[in-house]
Amino acid sequence: MTTSDISGRVLVRGRSFDPESAAWVRELSPDSSNFEDACRRLHAMLIKIARRETARRSSTTRISGPELEDLAHQAAADALMRITHKIGDFRGDAQFKTWAFKFVIFEVSTKVGRHFWRDHRVSLDQDETDRAPAAVGDEPLHQAQAVELRAALTHAIENVLTEHQRKVFVAVAIDNVPMDALAARLDTNRNAIYKTMFDARRNIRTYLVENDFIT
Repeated sequence: MTTSDISGRVLVRGRSFDPESAAWVRELSPDSSNFEDACRRLHAMLIKIARRETARRSSTTRISGPELEDLAHQAAADALMRITHKIGDFRGDAQFKTWAFKFVIFEVSTKVGRHFWRDHRVSLDQDETDRAPAAVGDEPLHQAQAVELRAALTHAIENVLTEHQRKVFVAVAIDNVPMDALAARLDTNRNAIYKTMFDARRNIRTYLVENDFIT
């Protein structure tokens, strides 16, 4: 059952939403008779966002052509599943589309980003090695130091950070996942992401200083 308050917002199951968001919440609820149709419409929107995001990132990835299109479809499908599972958690602080699009942006980011771990190990390439020192507070180092720095960062990320710190650090500092998208995916908020990044940078920096890789 839905009602409207004096501000024009719509109350759905005790929560207040703007009218468009309220319609999405109603139709994406598991008991909705319009659930399948709403999923099709939402998936079409998510595909557009995923295609745009993959295209934007394509200049820095090695993915193109049919593989890039397939990646966009995978990201949209995974985001749709995540959104429908979490629709009951949507509070209406932002518009539904804004909230939903964070999920697909996250899915694209995690699929096209250079993942640091393969079989539970970290592997940095040259570009990532150049970016990582700046992420912990220093300028990228010279080419001659790249090999040693790569090994040091690999060790620090694998052994100094907690699993959560490693996941957040790699997502934000290396894979360039937007903080809002990461916060939505991890069921947290920007402040918590900032705090985790601060702790991760501090721990990595401490390790690099103690081992004379930076000063």
